[in-house]
Order: sequence, then C-alpha cells, then structure tokens
Amino acid sequence: MSLKTSRRGFFGSAAALAAGQASAQTAAPKLEYRTLGKTGVKITSLGFGCMLASDPAVIERAAETGINYFDTARSYQNGQNERMVGTALKNWRKKVLITSKSPGQTKEAALRDLDTSLREIGTDYLDVWFLHSKSTATDVKDELLDAQQQAKKAGKIRFAGVSFHFNMPEMLDHVVKRGMTDVALASYNFTMEPKVGEAIGRARKSGLGVVAMKVMAGGYARIQRGDRLYGQNPNELTARLKRDGAMLASLKWTLRNKSVDTAIIGMTDFDELDENLRAMSEPFTGKDQGTLAAHMKRISPMYCRMCGSCTGVCEKGVQVADSLRCLTYADGYGEFAMARQRYQELPAEMHCSDCAACTVDCPNGVDVRGRLLRAHELFA
Repeated sequence: MSLKTSRRGFFGSAAALAAGQASAQTAAPKLEYRTLGKTGVKITSLGFGCMLASDPAVIERAAETGINYFDTARSYQNGQNERMVGTALKNWRKKVLITSKSPGQTKEAALRDLDTSLREIGTDYLDVWFLHSKSTATDVKDELLDAQQQAKKAGKIRFAGVSFHFNMPEMLDHVVKRGMTDVALASYNFTMEPKVGEAIGRARKSGLGVVAMKVMAGGYARIQRGDRLYGQNPNELTARLKRDGAMLASLKWTLRNKSVDTAIIGMTDFDELDENLRAMSEPFTGKDQGTLAAHMKRISPMYCRMCGSCTGVCEKGVQVADSLRCLTYADGYGEFAMARQRYQELPAEMHCSDCAACTVDCPNGVDVRGRLLRAHELFA
C-alpha cells in the first residue's frame, strides 16, 4: 500500500470516527431522575424491565447510557433471568439498583427465594425485594412482611416492596396503611381509569415509592404474533405497528404523572432501548394522545385493564383476570412458555371450559369468552 493511499485511508477513518463521536454526543439521551419515595434514592424515570431480555449486551448498554434501575424476578425464565442480569451488571453493581421478587407464600419460602436470588445475581444485597403478585390485602401476610424486615436487618435488602397486577387503588391504600412497605410496583397505563392515577398520587404523597409496570398495555403493537392477522404477513404487520408510535406514546403518558418514580419497560434490543430513552426528554403531545386513542380502539377486544370488575363474577369460579394476563404474555409479548407456565399454576378447576354463554360482561369491551377459550386452547 502506498503512503498516499495509507494517509488517505487514515484521515478518512479519522474523519469518520470524529463524525461518529459527534453524532453519538448529539444523540446522547437526556436523563431524568426522580426520587424513589421516602428512600431518598435518585433513579432514572425509565427503568429496565428484564423479564423479556435475553441479550445481556442490551442491559449493559442501558447501564452505560445511565439507566440505573433494573427489575428481575425469581420466576423469570425459570430462574435464568436473574443470572443473566447479574452477569450483565457485574461491573455496574455499585452504580445501579437491582430489584427482584419472590412469589413465596410463607416466610420460609420467601427467604429461600431471596437467598437464591442473591446467589444467582451474584450480589450481597438487593436494593428492593418485592413480595410478588399480591392481589388482595389478605395476600400481604404478616409473616411475609416479617421476612422482609428480617432480611433488612441482615443487610440482604435495602428496601421492602410489594407488587400487584390488580386492584391497584385498594392495594396502594392498603400497603400505605400497613406502613411496612417502601416501594410499590403497580400496573399503570393509559387504558386505566383515573382512580388508579389518583391512588398513585395519594401513595406517593405518603412517601411510598411508586414503580409502574404493564405500561405498554400488553405490547400488542409490537408483537401480534399469529393472532387475528387475517392473512397478513406477521413481520410486515409488526413493522407497521411499530411505526405508529403507540409504544413511545404509552410510556410518555405514564411518565407525565410525576407521582410515578420510574416505569419499568421490557426492552429486548438496542432499537427499543433507544426509542424508550426518548420518553425522558420528550413531552406528551396531542399527537401522542391521538395515537393512543387509535391504539385503544385496536386493542380493546383483547387487552384486560386489570380493573378487577370481573372478580367473582364467573359462575364457574374462573380467575378471569389472571387467565387473560397469561394470554397477554403470549399474544402481547411472544412469551409462550412463560404464559403456559403461569396458566398451569392456576388451579385446574379455575380454567375456562366452553360454556354456552359467559356470565362476565367486561365494562371495557374485552371479548372475555373468546379470550378465555383461546387461553384454554393454548395452555391447558
């Protein structure tokens, strides 16, 4: 190679590198920090929900970008998720918050889960340890709260949390009243009634940290794998629905509620990460509102709002909301194995069989009978 060619290549590469660096600097996201309740800890308003993640490089990239709240659970991916999260964040441990959850129903089971979580993640402590998926006040047992206090005294957790998918206003008010919980992880998105946001405001005012989940209302605009495609190519449909901006608008809608300390979002690739980072600096606009209105119309027959109005209505005792949540994992997120596992954890007598007529009439327009039968067909 001639010196002339070499120099031209060198300067060309240098110019390209400089341009790339300038572009990276220009594109650097503006991070927003909020205080996690009464803990005093500053966290990014965009958190990383690791349930769907399979590439540790995406998690590490999020930490490099500045996201400092990462959520996993003992039950995700049969326990493998915690190990992957720990591997991705091993060099960032002192700069980030790592949270996990236990579905344990007894003090002994919960504490065993905690020890397993610590071992799998490769850490001496969790920043927040959640009692997972508690739907009623009676689910938040004294012995489980005692387990959290014991773990605190042992230095295994910094803060105690409770997560719930249903009955958000009631559960938020309950954990505030009990006074032993530092952080709540609650479903919250644009499909829900104003009373959910009002309950979040009350809880946050009391000092409870509030983390929002299920922000994307099921993720139907990203996946829609095989359901109601009417002969369309699923890849083309997914690409088209991604472009409509519904997912970013959903996140921006949730974050405009300043009583939400962070919203955890499942991100599986770098494109999703880059898009979601925009929500911390971009305002929620009228265009976003219109996008969500159209998206609401599209998902109304499919997406359960977790409002709890169907609780106890089914004459056969089917746990409607739990069954439909399992279906969302499959149809909305493409996580069939996890959806089937969650469905089969429900008592068999509470699975839906084909009744001639359904006694549940959803006030939000969900096709309850059709969705329950689909869940039974897929998972039973």
